[in-house]
Amino acid sequence: MSRNAEVAARFEEMADLLEAQGVEFKPRSYRRAAENVRDCPVAIEELVNEGKDAVMEIDGVGDALADKIIEYVETGDIEELATLREQLPVDMVALTSVEGVGPKTVGALYEALGITTLDELEAAASDGEIREVSGFGEKTEANILENIPFARQAQERELLGDARPVAEGILDDLRSAEPIERADVAGSLRRWRETIGDVDVLAASADGEAAVEAFLDWNTDADVIEAGTTKASVRARGMRIDFRVVVPAEFGSALQYFTGSKDHNVHLRNLAIDRDLKMNEYGIFDVSSEAPETPREAGDDQRAGRRVGGETEAEMYDALDLPVIPPELREDWGEIEASAAGELPDLVAEDEVRGDLHTHTDWSDGGESIETMIGTAEERGDDYLAITDHATGPGMVGGVGLDDDELREQSAAVAAAAEDAGIEVLHGVEANVDADGDLSVGDDVLADLDIVIASPHSGLGMERAAATDRLVRAVEHPETDVLGHPTGRLINDRPGLTLDVDRLAAAAADAGTALEVNANPHRLDLNDEAVRAAVEAGATVVINTDAHGIGELDYRRYGVHTARRGWAETADVLNTRTVADLRSWLE
Repeated sequence: MSRNAEVAARFEEMADLLEAQGVEFKPRSYRRAAENVRDCPVAIEELVNEGKDAVMEIDGVGDALADKIIEYVETGDIEELATLREQLPVDMVALTSVEGVGPKTVGALYEALGITTLDELEAAASDGEIREVSGFGEKTEANILENIPFARQAQERELLGDARPVAEGILDDLRSAEPIERADVAGSLRRWRETIGDVDVLAASADGEAAVEAFLDWNTDADVIEAGTTKASVRARGMRIDFRVVVPAEFGSALQYFTGSKDHNVHLRNLAIDRDLKMNEYGIFDVSSEAPETPREAGDDQRAGRRVGGETEAEMYDALDLPVIPPELREDWGEIEASAAGELPDLVAEDEVRGDLHTHTDWSDGGESIETMIGTAEERGDDYLAITDHATGPGMVGGVGLDDDELREQSAAVAAAAEDAGIEVLHGVEANVDADGDLSVGDDVLADLDIVIASPHSGLGMERAAATDRLVRAVEHPETDVLGHPTGRLINDRPGLTLDVDRLAAAAADAGTALEVNANPHRLDLNDEAVRAAVEAGATVVINTDAHGIGELDYRRYGVHTARRGWAETADVLNTRTVADLRSWLE
């Protein structure tokens, strides 16, 4: 399994620690390298094995950074990072998860008050100590105190996009291990929730001890929390991973049970009880007085009754006269009633999305050229790609966005690149939605573009009614095709706008504006509940990656499964359409 994300996280931590100590320029180099290492399509271990020159082929990785990458891959540590941690012994990740607290703030509060943890930050804010530090004040202190609960909650949950690759790496190893017959993820990870607590992995094997040993062999550097004959828990890649082994005949029932959700399972168990059935992790059993007993060990009440299913999930649902309900829907949000009535949605699938309508290049804050983004989309088998770099406007800093003249200039560049492309290429823009709902690009320029995405990047603390008014006005703008990441949230980082989603969805449906499911796992915006509101209102949704580099084009699947959690079908999703149908919709 690739360790790119680990290396990137170490570089980001080094950047934060350096910035906290007032170091200029160097943090930017580390952050740029971190982004490119994370997006690198080749596993960093493979490049290290090829040699230092191969590592240095990553954009932004020079001689010194290449040495640190090699050091980490070979030893699991970076000496300079350890030194920085000693110089500034703070929980940087936890502290900077508080909105408004950046690395420089962490450095200043450590220097003045010795704050190293979230608890110490909360105590200092509660005691009125922060306002006494030079450069701070009562308002800053109050904002910090207000945002700590959100940050604390964020520390308890892992992003889907961080946990899923780890779990899939484990599955790849387990499925090739001799004692393992079947293996899958379970829990909220299998339901594709946006954040998860622990990584749950389930395996089927006739030899539990050998299966546990195979799991522990996955990562010999992991910290073992516990290990037995059928269970094990380790901490690795910064998260807890729980492993459980069951006999092959009970794999389906265990997978159904441990996938959850709890509310979904309780509802199913109540249906089973009404039919004189018992449903649990060991199978589904007929417990009516006429049912003969399935042979079992004395005292094994969990398996009492005649076993009528459990080797597969399908047997568990079939015993209740239900089709298998997709894991993404198992939240007790009406899916069981819909299943019983034969009205489950035919959910959109990953391979049905034909292209990406929201991507960035090095014309704004992306890391790749127009040609590279097009070529990569073509290699992926997409039918089309839209180049939609940032426009200037609220929320854009450091000269990131393009003004109207630059957008016209880019149109020519995109058209030239499109001539040699084997896919349809659209040119658009990600315009900024200001506080009043106006767009940051002239209407004459917008009218000449293929696609216009309007996104909020600032003013994300507005009240619900005002925020909804603002976005309704944006979706009703005659040139807006897509409302991008509508709340502007960053999961575990900032909550974003609070919206009347039903009203926004109705406005989007009336205006013929698509609502984006931004597939970046830090966003997943719209979220699942908002997607369902959009679908029920008859609005179109679009699944975009918002990719700022070629590696981020792989984010699409997170958007697809978020849309599935929102009950979205193929017809609900704009970019499942053919080129001709897409063009027709945009016109």
